[in-house]
Amino acid sequence: MKRSALVIVVFVVGISLMLWAGWHNLRERRLALQKAQENRIVLAPATPGKDGSPTADGDAPPQLRGKAAPGFTLVTLDGKKISLADYKGRPVLVNFWATWCAPCKLEMPWFEEFRAKYQGQGFEVLGIAEDDAGKDEIAKSAKKLGATYPILLTDGKIADSYGGIDYLPMSFYVDGKGIVQEQTAGLGSRDEIEANIKKLIAGNGAVPVAGGQ
Repeated sequence: MKRSALVIVVFVVGISLMLWAGWHNLRERRLALQKAQENRIVLAPATPGKDGSPTADGDAPPQLRGKAAPGFTLVTLDGKKISLADYKGRPVLVNFWATWCAPCKLEMPWFEEFRAKYQGQGFEVLGIAEDDAGKDEIAKSAKKLGATYPILLTDGKIADSYGGIDYLPMSFYVDGKGIVQEQTAGLGSRDEIEANIKKLIAGNGAVPVAGGQ
C-alpha cells in the first residue's frame, strides 16, 4: 500500500515538473518574442494610405543630429502658445505623432511615464500632432493615452522645418542649447527611449525645475 502511494506521489511530482518545464519554456519564448517585437523599428507613413517605407537611397529623412533644432511656436489644445525657445536650458523630447498612428500610441504612455520620472531634472515632452484630425479628436486620443504633456497642433509648416516628417512616429531629443542630440524614426523599445532621455539629461546637466510647464 505504502509502495503504491509512493509510486503515485512520484508520478504526480514527475507530471508536475514536466508541466512546469513546459510552462516555463513557453513563457521564455513569449518574452523573447515580445522583446524582439519591441526592438523592431516600425514606421507608419505620415499620410494614411501611403505605401512603402524609407529606403537607403535617400527617402529617409535627413538627420538633424548635431544641428540646431528648428524653432517653432505652436498652439496647444487649450489655445496656449508654446515655443521651443520657452524650454531653453532644458532637455526636451519633440515627438511627432498622429491619432491614427498605432506605433505612436504605444510609446506615448512611455513618454508620460518618463516625463513624470525625469521632470525634476528639467525634462519635458512636446507632442506635435501631425494630423488631419480635428482638435477634439486629437484631445480625445491624447486623454485616452494618458498624455498630460503639452500636445501641440501642427501649423502645416513645422514638419518641413524638421526635414519633412514622412513617417511616424518621429522624435527629436533636443538639449538645453537647442541642439538635436538624437533623432529616431519609428517605434523604439521602451529601454531605448529611456536611454536616449537619460543621455540627453546627462549631457544637459541637472536642471532642477520647480513646477515646470
